[in-house]
Amino acid sequence: MSYVDEVFDMVVAKNPAQPEFHQAVKEVLESLRVVIEANEEQYRKDALLERLVTPERQLLFRVPWVDDKGQVQVNNGFRVQFNSAIGPYKGGLRLHPSVNLGIIKFLGFEQIFKNSLTGLPIGGGKGGSDFDPKGKSDREVMAFCQSFITELHKYIGADTDVPAGDIGTGGREIGFMYGQYKRLTGLYEGVLTGKGLTYGGSLARTEATGYGLLYLTEEMLKCNGKDIAGKTVAISGSGNVAIYAAQKAQQLGAKVVTVSDSTGWIYDPEGIDVALLKEVKEVKRARLTEYAAARKSAEYHEKKNGEHGVWTVKCDVALPCATQNELDLEDAKALVANGCFAVAEGANMPTTMEATEYLQKNGVLFCPGKAANAGGVATSALEMSQNSERLSWTFEEVDSKLKTIMVNIFHNLDDAAKKYGMAGNYVAGANIAGFLKVAEAMTAQGIV
Repeated sequence: MSYVDEVFDMVVAKNPAQPEFHQAVKEVLESLRVVIEANEEQYRKDALLERLVTPERQLLFRVPWVDDKGQVQVNNGFRVQFNSAIGPYKGGLRLHPSVNLGIIKFLGFEQIFKNSLTGLPIGGGKGGSDFDPKGKSDREVMAFCQSFITELHKYIGADTDVPAGDIGTGGREIGFMYGQYKRLTGLYEGVLTGKGLTYGGSLARTEATGYGLLYLTEEMLKCNGKDIAGKTVAISGSGNVAIYAAQKAQQLGAKVVTVSDSTGWIYDPEGIDVALLKEVKEVKRARLTEYAAARKSAEYHEKKNGEHGVWTVKCDVALPCATQNELDLEDAKALVANGCFAVAEGANMPTTMEATEYLQKNGVLFCPGKAANAGGVATSALEMSQNSERLSWTFEEVDSKLKTIMVNIFHNLDDAAKKYGMAGNYVAGANIAGFLKVAEAMTAQGIV
């Protein structure tokens, strides 16, 4: 049995009931097979892959807090510090009822390669809780965040582990967490990113993941003889990534015709009104039914079990920006049938392996999230730099650095794919480019 297969079997055996983690490891190891087999003797001797797929530290803790009725609630808290070979752990905190250890490990494992691809000195980690901020009062959210950080603060720091936002963790939550960290430690440092602009946050951080997605997509199309201007784009999700992806796509001359949330989706043939979408989602925190009610050209479709309606709409470019495994094989077939020629992931692993393979086999340009949505963590690292220097850069400075990083990411993964005889396979290219840097650093630092 090959070393790759041995390690994958070990992961499944040692991490039962964690399908998302298994999926992430399989996808990475399969595309690294050509690199690993060329160095198998040394990697096996050093147990490099075993160390790569095993987190350096896994933290599981309880988070007790009191709701507005005086009832004590208890949630599970997680932080997986996966790999620090190239820098302090860096990765978001996800607050959502679906959060469990397997999902946090899948996200943390992906983060290793994503962070490596940015070219910045940051390692991989991820965390969160099964707490749901939806429907909670500000006081309840504060009570949870303060309790969460009371435990987590022992294990994080500006040069150790720098968490950020993710699903369910926005500026409000980061603010409450940062305040509690400062209160407990007495330190005013860049320990959390995504902070408010008045206390160490970075301009362009809010827009970064969505903007970065479009900068990379634009470069991918350009290098394949296509232009994003004039193209029709389907986007899923209506959170931070989706909103700013839609905004940047339209600035680049494309027309975005779909967005979605957990209850339904919008088709707007005249193009999504980003200002209205922001009002509904960022200000009112309402459902997309309110968008449809305010815009005559919009069609609202209630989400039915198992269907992802945004992918049935005719489009040139598809940008999944919602959550993991939201684009399956049937969706991929619908996209191909409708003439879609490019898919770039704005979320973490939103496309199933079967769908990815189908898209690639049918000539669709496909860029994985570990590259395409790296703009968020890249700008988080730029926020860390500003905090360390006690400086604040302009929006234009940050945005320019972000664009340079995203264009470089595409060329690095494109070059890696070509070097190993897989031209056009951007999944393999991203994994190889991200892996080689981490593997070299791990080897140099000895058996740790």
